Amino acid sequence: MERMCKIQEVKARQVLDSRGNPTVEVEIKTRKYSAVASVPSGASTGTYEAAELRDNDKAYRGKGVKKAVGNVNKIIAPKLIGMDAGDQRNIDKTMKELDGTENKSRLGANAILGCSIACARLAARCNGIPLYAYLGETFGYEPNVLPVPAMNVINGGKHAGNALDIQEHMILPVETKNFAEALQMGTEVYHVLKERILKQYGKSATNVGDEGGYAPPLAETKEAFELIAEAIEEAGYTKKVKPGFDAAASEFYDGKNYIINNKLYSSEELVDFYEDLIKT
Repeated sequence: MERMCKIQEVKARQVLDSRGNPTVEVEIKTRKYSAVASVPSGASTGTYEAAELRDNDKAYRGKGVKKAVGNVNKIIAPKLIGMDAGDQRNIDKTMKELDGTENKSRLGANAILGCSIACARLAARCNGIPLYAYLGETFGYEPNVLPVPAMNVINGGKHAGNALDIQEHMILPVETKNFAEALQMGTEVYHVLKERILKQYGKSATNVGDEGGYAPPLAETKEAFELIAEAIEEAGYTKKVKPGFDAAASEFYDGKNYIINNKLYSSEELVDFYEDLIKT
């Protein structure tokens, strides 16, 4: 980065996320600019994910993040003040060294990530460039393809009250001219899917789950993908929109096998099962 973005202030606070749970918000300032970042949190957590730091007391049923907020304000902030917000690698390295654990459990991944994202946004703003351009320049990657939106259209697992084991059943518009067209395709498939669910399962089945996808009373994973395939075809995008998923497989792993629809799968068998699903 060409312009020095000297950090003058770092402040964290506790805010609520879209689920109504506390999360960490970090604001970082230079003399002229400021940037804010709040940290996302999932309903399910992978076995090897970095560790969120929660308060585990009475407030917010144990989900408060005042400890993580305090770690930003008292431990991380003094180290970051005076640093260049554009020196992303050094900022991230400094915070990881301060934490000193493999999974960031001392300071909390929610404390570290909030600071990292806020610094990135601040550096991009200081240099008058989009965030994606700043990140590409920083890490030596020149993007030449727009991201493909992965739209979560049927919810299962911890995201819904149905019996589906896979958590996110998605659609991906892969053959498009631009992002606007991809968004249009995905939205049209989403609304066709609603009509099909309404017709087959009734009005209550069109209620949405934790992340905005429909949560119909399905038990069979394959049935969800068949619904999606039918909606894609009816919308006229058979070759342009593909099915996808985020399984959150650690949620149906018993320590030895993966359990889907009351059937046991080894790791190799699960991969085969996944491959069959996306061919639906």
